[in-house]
Amino acid sequence: MVGNQKRDTRPELALRSALHRLGVRYRVHRQAFSGADCTADVVFASVHIAVFVDGCFWHGCPEHGVRPRTNRDYWDAKIARNVARDRRNDEALDAAGWTVVRVWEHEKPEEAAERISQLVRERREQRRDRPSTSGPRG
Repeated sequence: MVGNQKRDTRPELALRSALHRLGVRYRVHRQAFSGADCTADVVFASVHIAVFVDGCFWHGCPEHGVRPRTNRDYWDAKIARNVARDRRNDEALDAAGWTVVRVWEHEKPEEAAERISQLVRERREQRRDRPSTSGPRG
């Protein structure tokens, strides 16, 4: 498992390229907020959106997750821990006011990027429409 990449995986790079082609700018491999227990793959801090690109095997994809034949008990427990950690991280980010977007590695990067781009645009419009909370300085 030491040889497995934790960042800059092929699906992650494809998603980032697709986002970039759409003109959406982002931060890479950042904690969503100070003290967060997780590092998101793509972060839009100004609109509080954290994106995770999940591998089908490692995160238990219901469509493409494969159960190994050897050492099955170990792998079942390992994947279950990964899924439980993902849910805890989602809940912590949600409690802090963040929106979590999870993209499976098998998803088409262009479709996922369009979905994320739309969400970012909506959030930016909401921010612009909100009245300022700071009054005039005097």
